[in-house]
Amino acid sequence: MDLRELGAFLRSRRDRVRPSDVGLPTGPRRRVPGLRRDEVAALAGASVEYYTEVERGGGAQPSEQMLAAFARALRLSRDERDHLYHLAGRPLPAAGGPAAHVHPGMLDLLDRLAGTPAMVITDLHVVLVQNALARALVGEQTGGACQVYRWFTDPEARRLYPEADHAHHSRVMVADLWAAVGRRAARDGEVRALVAELVERSEEFAALWARREVAVRRGDRKRIVHRSLGVLEVNCLTLASEDGRQRLLWFTPVPGTAAVAGFELLPVVGTQELGAGSP
Repeated sequence: MDLRELGAFLRSRRDRVRPSDVGLPTGPRRRVPGLRRDEVAALAGASVEYYTEVERGGGAQPSEQMLAAFARALRLSRDERDHLYHLAGRPLPAAGGPAAHVHPGMLDLLDRLAGTPAMVITDLHVVLVQNALARALVGEQTGGACQVYRWFTDPEARRLYPEADHAHHSRVMVADLWAAVGRRAARDGEVRALVAELVERSEEFAALWARREVAVRRGDRKRIVHRSLGVLEVNCLTLASEDGRQRLLWFTPVPGTAAVAGFELLPVVGTQELGAGSP
């Protein structure tokens, strides 16, 4: 662990990133070409005081999740991300876990979809990062277990969709997971552990898994139950990385449905709910 070098490395990366690289305006009164500390803190979901302490090499010891957030905010390459973890004395995160590295290209595309709900997920359906409209549409999904695991073990995860659609979502999730197993190495411990626990905990999952149905989830039409806007019918579109380990998802309203007007209200609804302290 080298906290002073960690801070120096963060400063050097911050100086390199231009505001336009991360979707921020470049005002005429900017005194620095790169990002300010408060901008990095906001992009990473940290307080300015905390980020400043980390940069100064003080006593702050960032968690794996916080380091991942810094890496995304500063658009670090995988090698730079790994260097950041080594300096902090943290083990490198699993490729499909909540602290997995997001390719800078995916983040760039996410920034360019500011007017569209969008997020990046892994092939095991772990949400890595969301934009503000995605949080307004489906709630905060980052930082937790993969969506497949939550779907089969936590009834709360299913409230986002009408009950009549649950069987469909269960089938396509399991078929997509089978496809992920095929792409990964046969002895991939992460996916083997996930499947073993789900087979043990969920009879529904175990029955679907035994069917061995395989289908990559490249796109879907969904009905989302929004607590303020009602049921919204959306198209969920997907762009996969070259190795299939990550996907950029974005949502569009189905033409001719109430979702068209609902999407116009998402920025307002999202701001109001966040201001009220909603999850």
